[in-house]
Amino acid sequence: MSSIATRTGDEGTTGLLYGQRVPKDHPQIEAVGAYDELNAAIGFAKATCPDAGLRAGLEHIQKDLVNLMGELACAESDATRYAASKFPRLTDADLDRIDAAIAAVEAQNVKFDGWATPGANLHAAALDLARTTARRAERRLIGLPAQGRTVRPLLIRYINRVSDLLWLLARKAEM
Repeated sequence: MSSIATRTGDEGTTGLLYGQRVPKDHPQIEAVGAYDELNAAIGFAKATCPDAGLRAGLEHIQKDLVNLMGELACAESDATRYAASKFPRLTDADLDRIDAAIAAVEAQNVKFDGWATPGANLHAAALDLARTTARRAERRLIGLPAQGRTVRPLLIRYINRVSDLLWLLARKAEM
């Protein structure tokens, strides 16, 4: 078995999906890292969740994030190659699933009054941590076009909705 320690990053660079090397603080790496952090934060929220259905929904979002990270992890010059590859990409159906989850939570008349103060319980706090991580990831995504990396508008809509869903779920968990 080969080691996880490849030592190829010892000089401060890392590889994009098709082998191009960039500095570890490259905007695309920052964006992928933010989504990796979000995946971990959602994993924490999932681990604190008493509801099996919600855990499954959070896990589905985690799988979506892996697909999103793959798309972000290739250079602009390889975007067409990635689009033609077998790698899964987020679709309108994924966004529709998040919109349906938002509508389902809103239909439960979740109450909130003004600014939320996270920490009512462990699960709500975990969801708020995931929400704030999602907003940071969203900011990293929004910044990529200024750095020369095209971003599909669907990705922006998706992460915005995921952030909204996490906020609603945190308020619901406080009830």
